[in-house]
Amino acid sequence: MANQMGKYRLLALDLDGTLLNDRSEISETNAKWVKHAVDAGVTVCVSTGRGFVSALPFAEQLGLDTPMITVNGGEIWTKPHAIHRRTLLDSEKVMKLHALAEKYGEVWFWAYTTEDIYNKERWVGDTFSRNWLKFGYYTEDTDILSEILKEIQAWDGLEISNSSPYNIEINPQGVSKATALMEVCRLLGYDMSEVVAVGDSMNDIAAIRASGLGVAMGNAQDEVKAAANVVTGSNQEHGVAQVIQNYVLRS
Repeated sequence: MANQMGKYRLLALDLDGTLLNDRSEISETNAKWVKHAVDAGVTVCVSTGRGFVSALPFAEQLGLDTPMITVNGGEIWTKPHAIHRRTLLDSEKVMKLHALAEKYGEVWFWAYTTEDIYNKERWVGDTFSRNWLKFGYYTEDTDILSEILKEIQAWDGLEISNSSPYNIEINPQGVSKATALMEVCRLLGYDMSEVVAVGDSMNDIAAIRASGLGVAMGNAQDEVKAAANVVTGSNQEHGVAQVIQNYVLRS
């Protein structure tokens, strides 16, 4: 049977600010066009900073049984519930990151373990008894945010990004949505040139640069737009559906 697809075989979609609107929903228009892409044989891969548990409902809503990238690439799933690879964040580093968060009283922080999510309101007694994946800071005080950023940029072994202008996300060095996408391509026998990666934040930049077509959302941070090949509509304008219509199913 002739290949109905164009040159792109994998569509990697960020969730917040990308596939999801500002109410954290997948619009009917986005859902419809994702289904068209799947029906045409495109592999649709959820690629998010979220943990598996909070990403899963969206993959299920779309009926996806394909690879997933969660916690910015800290976890790669061959399909929902089937873990392929985890990269842990050293407990000692988590302790240091937590101590830094405590130094700034008003900053919100959170962290994922393989089992759970902890935050400012609920922290663990013993950091070393958990398997950590990611740590994050959030504050709308950008001066404090850049102080924290400056501090942790001086530390070794961390991959630093964000998923909004008001947060900092920390994974183990070398862990990103880009390296995870490369691994997904290796699993599926695809080339990175056959990938369309769509996102809006700093945690999407490496993947956008590494993919055959890197797409920034209309609501993306400026640096993300600068790194992308094309800019699509915002997450309130079904930007993902536009990508599928204009590039994935067009070529």
